[in-house]
Amino acid sequence: MLTTVLSWIWVASGLLLILSVLLHSPKGDGMGGLAASGGSMFTSARSAEQTLNRITWTLLAVFLGLAVVLSAGWLG
Repeated sequence: MLTTVLSWIWVASGLLLILSVLLHSPKGDGMGGLAASGGSMFTSARSAEQTLNRITWTLLAVFLGLAVVLSAGWLG
């Protein structure tokens, strides 16, 4: 049961990781265009990029951690 739940979390974190990487701009601007359009929850493009970086790194840590745990067979 726990392995199944962790497997679903692993798949979801992988998909969200792909999405967050695709949101990054190849020029390093990231979501700057959205933040500059007004009505955004971010105060600046730099804030938006930092938030996106934190989300991406967190998802990467979750994805890799679960990959190790699930592949090692430590759960049973």
